[in-house]
Amino acid sequence: MAIITRNEAENLPACLKSVSFAEQIVVVDSGSTDATVKIASDFGCDVVVEGWRGFGPQKQFAIDQCRNPWILVLDADERIPRDTAQAIRNIILNPSITAVGFSFPRKNFFQGRWIRHAGWWPDRIVRLFQKGQGRMTPAKVHESVEVKGLVEPLDYPIEHYTESRLSHILIKIDQYSTISAEEAFKEGKTASVWSAILRAKLAFLHNYILRCGFLDGSPGLTLAITDAVNKFFKYAKLSELSKQASKR
Repeated sequence: MAIITRNEAENLPACLKSVSFAEQIVVVDSGSTDATVKIASDFGCDVVVEGWRGFGPQKQFAIDQCRNPWILVLDADERIPRDTAQAIRNIILNPSITAVGFSFPRKNFFQGRWIRHAGWWPDRIVRLFQKGQGRMTPAKVHESVEVKGLVEPLDYPIEHYTESRLSHILIKIDQYSTISAEEAFKEGKTASVWSAILRAKLAFLHNYILRCGFLDGSPGLTLAITDAVNKFFKYAKLSELSKQASKR
């Protein structure tokens, strides 16, 4: 299985414990300054230190280090529950399996609450696939697994304990909105501050009202606001890039 890390000392122990059934765990670290590398090494993982390439390329590099015929891709803040682990073992040990990939529903937890609305459940994702049949998309953010062949859905979930500290969320918003704006700019897209405001408003209404985010209580409100803020800064930064290009 493959995991990428950077300063994940808080999350990694529980993640690794949940996948102790794996014969090989590849951890590709991009320069942690905490105990991440030591934790992975002590657990018996194959640790590789590699400069940051972007989420998609970094995960693909980790996949390329895997030796076994089946590969599971996991983030450090994700966990494999016991029943899901057994389902994965059954797949790996079954020679008559015709599917080359499997998708899982993902249970996202935020500020101690399982988020069930605004598109956060079932949040189905492909994470298990045969070696050579799946690859990560090259996106630097919002990457996913693409599989060549039959993908079957499983009812067993992956648990995701998403970042709940607002100070850390703001840092991620700054990072992700910058990457998204740069990618949009390369695709020839443009924006204005006014369109950024409009997109932020629409994102909030879509998630909080139309997709019933309000049913998730205060965590649902916080998520709707942070997504709107992310949308605003993505398109405001895209507007900034467009203005800078026009002055050259």
